[in-house]
Amino acid sequence: MENGRNVADGVRVVARALVYAVVGGVALLAIGTVGSVLGPMVVLDLATPAMAAWWTVFTAVAVQGIPFLLLGTVVSAAIGAFVPERVFRRVLPKNPALAVPVAGAAGAVLPGCECASVPVADSLMRRGVAPAAALAFLLSAPAINPVVLVATSIAFPGNPAMVGARLVASLATAVAMGWLWVRFGKEEWLPSVRHGGGGAFGTGGWRGFRDGLQHDFLHAGGFLVLGAAAAATFNILVPRSLLDVFTGSPWLSVLLLAVLAVVLCVCSEADAFVAASLTGFSPTARLAFMVVGPMVDLKLIALQAGTFGRAFAVRFSSVTWVVAVVSSVLVGGWLL
Repeated sequence: MENGRNVADGVRVVARALVYAVVGGVALLAIGTVGSVLGPMVVLDLATPAMAAWWTVFTAVAVQGIPFLLLGTVVSAAIGAFVPERVFRRVLPKNPALAVPVAGAAGAVLPGCECASVPVADSLMRRGVAPAAALAFLLSAPAINPVVLVATSIAFPGNPAMVGARLVASLATAVAMGWLWVRFGKEEWLPSVRHGGGGAFGTGGWRGFRDGLQHDFLHAGGFLVLGAAAAATFNILVPRSLLDVFTGSPWLSVLLLAVLAVVLCVCSEADAFVAASLTGFSPTARLAFMVVGPMVDLKLIALQAGTFGRAFAVRFSSVTWVVAVVSSVLVGGWLL
């Protein structure tokens, strides 16, 4: 009887969380759609055509990204609440060098947002998973999961090569970083591994799912709005003559967007729409933006510093940025 009551309570909790999330997503879509139509007209009356163009770009990026952001946070919250850490330990080989590609490939079937990947990796390490494998999963999960790849295909219609290039470049970066940790990583760069205790998944069960969904959607949604605003501002305010300096050079354009990916902090479920809006740049440069962003940005560096320590965050983020840029250039030259 008691078990039946608990199940019923759990169903009610998750149903309420899903209703809140869906209603919030629909409301944001409705507001964004209406705003995208009426906004430019109002702005034209109040200010200049440039501001109207800013509003159009902003709403286009935000409205396209919200459905994928909602789907990604639902899946991420479900994994955090219902998938125990021991599942990862059972499927990973004991040899760290062999575990790295398996953990990297697991990111394609176990989605998670950037914010969730850091505590998940910490939890895996504390339960005996090799740091190299945990770090490979940390990088790959937000970069190559199905939600991200579908969003990329929508953002770049009729361009499956971009989806494939993102998958290959991101997975190659995650695996390369795992193997680099096997070869050069030092235990003193990470806090001492603690066995037992609570996991980083937070509270389990239906209530954990509800809490994770609410937190992830609101948190990531804020970064989506900021990223859309930054992309619109970049498109409107940066002079075309300055962009020509970078777009005319394949190397400079790649480096510029790789740096912007660190600063803008766009959620991986929505960054493809931001990249698609940067039409003045080469496909390889936009690929670098999508590969670097889910692996190295300001919020991730802060999370890594708080979880693993400053020494780790500085070294790991710096090397990851370099490897991601090199991987993007190589794969972009090959597939794009």
